[in-house]
Amino acid sequence: MKNMTHEKILSYKNYRAMIRYSKEDGFLVGHIMGVRDIVGFHGDSKRELEDAFHEAVDDYLEFCARIGKNPQKPQKPRHRVSVSPEAFAAARAAAEIQGIKVGEWVSNILCRAAGS
Repeated sequence: MKNMTHEKILSYKNYRAMIRYSKEDGFLVGHIMGVRDIVGFHGDSKRELEDAFHEAVDDYLEFCARIGKNPQKPQKPRHRVSVSPEAFAAARAAAEIQGIKVGEWVSNILCRAAGS
């Protein structure tokens, strides 16, 4: 997108939205990710944007119910990541210390690193 920079990802009711800032227009724009239906929203401030996101999700779910359509559920992607045997062994050991599975440990680390 021209004159748009990535800002952050929001979550609400298991839906996620990527937020971008439009330098050209001076406002924040968001679109729900992981569904084929197009659901967008915008706002002038972080608070206004979060409210607009919640309203967009709620409106989408209400609209689907009103027309008898099952709302699309965001797909939870499953990915395989190749790491060295040493890195995997270290991750497994860290997970065992915390009493969780290595996949959950990796997910926690990635979420923290991504700021979500």
